[in-house]
Amino acid sequence: MLGKLFGKFNQSKQKSAPKAPEIMGLYLGGSFKIDPLKLRLIEPELIIEGATSAHIIQAVGEVNLDTGGKILRFYTDDDAFLQVVMDGGDTENHITDVKLWYYYNTKTIGNEQQWQHTLTSNVSKPTYELEGQTFQRVWEAVGEESPPVAMTEKTYEEDGDISETDQFIMLYERELDTNNIEALMISAEEKIINQNHDRCLVTSTGFNIQPSDITING
Repeated sequence: MLGKLFGKFNQSKQKSAPKAPEIMGLYLGGSFKIDPLKLRLIEPELIIEGATSAHIIQAVGEVNLDTGGKILRFYTDDDAFLQVVMDGGDTENHITDVKLWYYYNTKTIGNEQQWQHTLTSNVSKPTYELEGQTFQRVWEAVGEESPPVAMTEKTYEEDGDISETDQFIMLYERELDTNNIEALMISAEEKIINQNHDRCLVTSTGFNIQPSDITING
């Protein structure tokens, strides 16, 4: 009898647990493949090397934007994440942008002074140099300064852990010869762990993906 009662209680808890968002058949624990031909054609122009076609989704991030839009990020086992941007709704009809991003590096920010300097000087610049390539800032403000865009990402992991990270982001782009672009994202990130600030500066590069380039494996 007690076992049945506890069983019902556990089932109730599982049903009420928040579920990671899904779109385009992408979900936490699932997998997908990027068209290998697309990767072979575009990779020689990119900063990244050795991008794999097959990806397993190990975590899912969700950002609700002040504009009413939403960003979903599907973090994979290849040190990458597939980012899906939506505007005006949560269905595939509302998708406005899909990019595959790869982490370039992550630098720890040790104290408050370094954090403030990073926010004011290291995230948003008119241009950004990386690997001898020049990227132009995409998000420009009306005035002389273009501050980073602030957002909070809720991340769902396979073990059931859910965390939130405050991010201060700037987006850059450069044109490629294949009539495409390579994107650069600079993100100052802050998370509270055991009542302490965990801060870092994350650099990632990405490129456009069409939904037709993605095959869902299940």
